[in-house]
Amino acid sequence: MTVIVLSNCPVGLRGFLTRWLLEVSPGVFVGSPSARIRSALWAAVEEHAHEGRALLTYTTDTEQGYTFETRDHQWLPEDHEGVTLIRRPTAQPTGPTAATRPPRQGWSTTAKRRRYAR
Repeated sequence: MTVIVLSNCPVGLRGFLTRWLLEVSPGVFVGSPSARIRSALWAAVEEHAHEGRALLTYTTDTEQGYTFETRDHQWLPEDHEGVTLIRRPTAQPTGPTAATRPPRQGWSTTAKRRRYAR
């Protein structure tokens, strides 16, 4: 089983992949091509994806039963004692966000308009 997930990739690349895989959702392709076809498809994805992102996962004879490859993802696969895990980026956004700002006090503008019909 092979799964390819594309984000922000050209439409022509999606059309190319539908020759060998079934598109079950926009940008999600599923199928069972041979290893040679799978590597040729991944090479085409890497060549034509431009600024898009791609993820390939397929079954293998490992403890997990599958492996995956990424292209331009912020999360990167890492081998940890024979098990492939995903490392998330550690950089946290700087500046105040909605979660860190204190809530506003008083009525909102919309609530005032509804209350006083203005």
